[in-house]
Amino acid sequence: MFFIAQLIGIFVANAYAPEIVQYTNQTTGLVETEKVYNLPYGFNPPEGTTPGTTVISILIAIAIAVLLIFALMKIRAEIFLRLWFFVVVTIGLSLALNAFFIKIPNSAYIALIIALPFAIIKVFQRNIIVHNFTEMLIYPGIATVFIPLLNVWTVVILLLFISVYDIYAVWHAGFMQKMAKYQIEKVRVFSGFFVPYMSKKDKELLKKSKLSKSKSKKGKKIGVNVAILGGGDVVFPIILAGVVLAAFGVFAAILISIGATIALSILFYYSEKGKFYPAMPFISAGCLVALGVVYWIF
Repeated sequence: MFFIAQLIGIFVANAYAPEIVQYTNQTTGLVETEKVYNLPYGFNPPEGTTPGTTVISILIAIAIAVLLIFALMKIRAEIFLRLWFFVVVTIGLSLALNAFFIKIPNSAYIALIIALPFAIIKVFQRNIIVHNFTEMLIYPGIATVFIPLLNVWTVVILLLFISVYDIYAVWHAGFMQKMAKYQIEKVRVFSGFFVPYMSKKDKELLKKSKLSKSKSKKGKKIGVNVAILGGGDVVFPIILAGVVLAAFGVFAAILISIGATIALSILFYYSEKGKFYPAMPFISAGCLVALGVVYWIF
């Protein structure tokens, strides 16, 4: 699911790639170029922003969002948080879906109409299939808002900051686990993937149960563990892949996604049951190795 989300992110970023338009400056008489963006719902990047200021703004926004969530947790504002999730989910889904219908007239309205029922089911009802399906679209949609505002090196800086924050939040402060638990149990909405998996013992039990199925009619219940992957772990590699797409092309962007996926797979393979791990340091390492390969090839 993670890799599919990355590929969808590259597709969506490519669909929203700006068009380079040439025009004659009426004052100087010189031919100049301008980037024309086609993001719907008023999400085109504002003029005058730089990648450096964007990184600082993103980091400040993350800090404010974390503090706000903790404040809302204290006052038990589950309804407000659920509505907040609903708005974000609807926007992310709509942006991603619009990329698929972008050549159709009124595609933004079509995307919004399709997104709304999925957002309602995801936020106000619990369905793991709808949850994971929408997650694969939400983060590509959100990433497209930030991709035009950044360049490769500012995303690298962002990855490093987020990785350090993730290590502190999971292994030292422990508040990432508290937020995840609160989202799942109280708000009943989680921003990230639920990944079912079976331990080696459970797999052996499953094999034995299949062998003994013909001998006994009674079945034995086998537990299935669920790994959770936060939304930030999905969206930041997409942002890097989108920026690399603009700078180096599709093949380079796919290399970034492959690097992130391999790193995450290694983490899942070596992780122990019942323990929390910060995924971003591993994903960032995979992204940076892939980025090195991109610069080596191109």
